Amino acid sequence: MNVSSFHLMQASRGPILLMTLGALVLIDYMGIAGFSRTWPMLIIVFGVMKLFEQVTKPPAPPPVSYPPAYPPAGYPPSGYGGPSGGGNAI
Repeated sequence: MNVSSFHLMQASRGPILLMTLGALVLIDYMGIAGFSRTWPMLIIVFGVMKLFEQVTKPPAPPPVSYPPAYPPAGYPPSGYGGPSGGGNAI
């Protein structure tokens, strides 16, 4: 999948949960089933949404290898005088 489908899944999670909550309240209001019996549906819908987000997640970029933080042993070579180029002056 691509990045746009991942972001679409993330953006649609809230509205889908809100619509599910509205449907459950409507079912309770109509007397079909009480909210105390249907609220676990919110957890199921949330879990399905998280599952779809994991399926559409873009792959992780490869790790970046940075140069070492400190110079290797023996650097700078002996006799190097620094920026002034002085060498081993007496």
